[in-house]
Amino acid sequence: MSLQELLKNTSKAKSQVAQLSSDEKSTFLNKLADAILEKEAFIKIENKKDLDRMDPQDSKYDRLLLNTERINGLAVALRNVAQLEDPANKVQMSKTLPNGLKLRKIAVPLGCVGVIYESRPNVTIDVASLCLRSGNICVLKGGKEADFSNIALVSIIHEVLENCGIHKDAVILLPADRSYTEALLKAKDKVDVIIPRGSDALIQYVRKTSDIPTIETGAGVCHTYVEASANTQMAADIIVNAKVTRPSVCNSLDTALLDKEIAAEVIAKSAEGLKAANVEIYADNVCFEAFEKANYPYLKKANDDDFGKEWLDFKASFKAVDSIDEAIEHITTFSSKHSEAIVTENSEYAARFLTEVDAAAVYHNASTRFTDGEQFGLGAEIGISTQKLHARGPFALEKLVTEKWIVEGNGQIRQ
Repeated sequence: MSLQELLKNTSKAKSQVAQLSSDEKSTFLNKLADAILEKEAFIKIENKKDLDRMDPQDSKYDRLLLNTERINGLAVALRNVAQLEDPANKVQMSKTLPNGLKLRKIAVPLGCVGVIYESRPNVTIDVASLCLRSGNICVLKGGKEADFSNIALVSIIHEVLENCGIHKDAVILLPADRSYTEALLKAKDKVDVIIPRGSDALIQYVRKTSDIPTIETGAGVCHTYVEASANTQMAADIIVNAKVTRPSVCNSLDTALLDKEIAAEVIAKSAEGLKAANVEIYADNVCFEAFEKANYPYLKKANDDDFGKEWLDFKASFKAVDSIDEAIEHITTFSSKHSEAIVTENSEYAARFLTEVDAAAVYHNASTRFTDGEQFGLGAEIGISTQKLHARGPFALEKLVTEKWIVEGNGQIRQ
């Protein structure tokens, strides 16, 4: 089918979903959570078809996996979104002008949201739940790696939509063929906004190709700077956590910047945790020597290309710096403006870092792995926006609306 045929009912679905009450949307999400749990076996069978096509050593394999814990997590996320306040139709401002005109500014759904993403089938549920809760419909374009999983999840969504009397084209999954990606980016008569979620290459392609307003999410080049006054054990724990827990996600550590005074001590304390996860280290001369003294087995000399890289794998680069000035300069040069952290006991340096570093999320004495809509108490998320318009940081429910002015009069004309 052509894209136009697939999208022919978007206007009908968009109109119906925009008129659903908050309770109707919550009911749908809770019923979808029930259905996800009931069909766990079916989801696993279809997910295995995708997993069987991928090398288990591929860093995307973990993103692709849907096990019992993650399927339960999908259901929990759905129930959490169902409990969140509906952002649509809220009155944001109300006043009467001197001429008697009554003004109201209200929040309204964006409309039809197109989301292009890669090998993470959980995004299918996250996007559908957030869009429907906020009164939007969505067009999903997943990657071929997760096609069986995405088709299975959308079939469950469609079944629950129809059982709730909601047009099933409130959620549309496009074929995995890449030709549909370019066609979607040109469908400005049907789609109101495009959100790419994935690699930097995907995001840049969408940004350059799309005829539709685009919100960029996904790519993360995340740094942790350990300043000379830092608690070195805390620093080591933060570095290990930020690298080895889900390294394939965008908020994981890519580069550690260590003050030369304490670099050897931090490396000595973090080496065991990094080694346990078989993390490949790409180190400058100072850090290389410290890792060698720690008998680190997975060690390579860093070159210029190893900084400013989003690894999305059990790999990280280490660099020694002389000062906070050098650390901030490095981050300014290489950051994707996603998540950046400083570990320090110096409150003046902490305040300076949090103020000067330009990123969606900045941390003091904590792991960048917390940059996540659910962790921030926002429910599920579509992604992490690294731009400054229309949203920044976790792109969650409250950002899936825009504004509409309601003006009521009794015959006023402008003089």
